[in-house]
Amino acid sequence: MYLIVTRSFPPELGGMQSLMWGLTKEMSKNFMIKVFADYQENHKEFDKEINFSIERVGGIKFLRKIRKAQLINEFLKQNKVQGIIADHWKSLELIKTDKKKYCLIHGKEINHPKNSFQNKKIIKILNGVEKVIANSEFTKNLAINNGVNTEKVIVINPGVDPVKELNKKSLSKVESLLKVKTPRLITVSRFDKRKNHEKVLMALRNLKQIYPNIIYICIGYGDEEQNLKELVKELELTTQVMFFKEISEDLKNALVASSNIFVMPSIIHKTSVEGFGIVYVEAAQYGLPSLGGKDGGASDAIEHNKTGLICDGNNLDDIYSSLNSMIKNKKYLELGKNAKELSTKFNWSKAIDEYKKILN
Repeated sequence: MYLIVTRSFPPELGGMQSLMWGLTKEMSKNFMIKVFADYQENHKEFDKEINFSIERVGGIKFLRKIRKAQLINEFLKQNKVQGIIADHWKSLELIKTDKKKYCLIHGKEINHPKNSFQNKKIIKILNGVEKVIANSEFTKNLAINNGVNTEKVIVINPGVDPVKELNKKSLSKVESLLKVKTPRLITVSRFDKRKNHEKVLMALRNLKQIYPNIIYICIGYGDEEQNLKELVKELELTTQVMFFKEISEDLKNALVASSNIFVMPSIIHKTSVEGFGIVYVEAAQYGLPSLGGKDGGASDAIEHNKTGLICDGNNLDDIYSSLNSMIKNKKYLELGKNAKELSTKFNWSKAIDEYKKILN
């Protein structure tokens, strides 16, 4: 039996939640597992449908962490467990065991100044596990540079499930919304500084002079939402930008599938960094090439000049010229075809084989 210990799990939405759900689902096909996850308001209905054991822990954050560790430590004493897979170094902090531990790392949560108090605490925990599983080469190098033992770190890119059939009603709705708008750019992410919507909007102001029917679709929520909406007005882009917040999965997928280029030229903001970018792969599954940023792990998900482009997200001219080169002569069609073909290498069925190698 393996324990999966996570702070992020469905029915809560988000990239980490999707990652841990995909990993858990695939693990349960190959091993007996038990999940320790945080309490969610509507988790009972969700948990009825799953075919593995799950224990939810509630309460305020600090006490929840202690309570969860107590339950896990007690479970380890009473049951035969081969190992523990954790979503985050914090999930292992209070667990006392000599069982093999495996910790996923994603980028920003380990990006603290070397020899700082936080850095030393993280490195002590990560150097005490069997394997540290990085989501990209970038994250692997970040971990090693910050003090994790080189031989402990391996790269397993996050997996994706095969795409579901698109909902015809949602596709019709998208076409009636977008009409003759083309080319179509799209970003699906939180609205925060790291995702770099701001510079994309600035590039869009120039692109609309060449492509008057261009549209930029922004799906998400976050701290920067109001600032971005104000910037859209300031740049006179109200007819070129559409914001979507709480929409169905069907509508989101239809908007992505009906677009031409996925755009997220991420940057490093303070210690926040894009460790991989599963959204690039999800877009590729629908035949979209991506524009990613050179800062972070996007180059694991995007093959430059083959499935998209990697640009300097801090350089407005680079974002503009990269988008223009993809739009001109519809280069995005060729890149998108390549992206769709190569997206299959990220299927969970392949990712789980890498996990099996280290667990066995």
